[in-house]
Amino acid sequence: MEPESPTPDAGIMNGTLRDNIAALTRRQRDDAERASFSERLAEAITRFTGSMTFVLLHLVFYGSWIMINLGWLPIVEPFDPTFVVLAMEASVEAIFLSTFVLISQNRMARDNRRRADLDLHVSLLTEHELTKLVSVVHQIARKLDVPLDDPELPEIERDVQPVAVLDALEAERNREGLQD
Repeated sequence: MEPESPTPDAGIMNGTLRDNIAALTRRQRDDAERASFSERLAEAITRFTGSMTFVLLHLVFYGSWIMINLGWLPIVEPFDPTFVVLAMEASVEAIFLSTFVLISQNRMARDNRRRADLDLHVSLLTEHELTKLVSVVHQIARKLDVPLDDPELPEIERDVQPVAVLDALEAERNREGLQD
């Protein structure tokens, strides 16, 4: 368990923000509970293997193995003087550890895609709402005979078409020879 960080002063946040934080935290907890056994196991192994405890254990284990088999510790007879068994053990360990890391990265990538989808949705919704707000302000200005000299106003009042934006970005990247 990670130590809890101090809670920020709740008085500086509005109720909606606090509710959103609570909802997102609940969602993360629910997602963690829904994770499969293999995902939870891979995450736990990855978390442990990324710790200094793991490094220290390996330092002691491999250091002892090397010192014994070099004959530096005469109390134990060398059992792998050519270090072939050590190399095989380290290779097998690397295969399994890299697999666990990949499983964890796949889960993180899936979570990142979900967050990116949410970010895109919120951004598009915000863009749409701001477009409507600009249109209403423009109508109010006309009704009050307030001149608006901004040549960008007609463009700002048009809704963004997300598919058209993605197509334009892709076309520009292709034109520039850039790959994703």
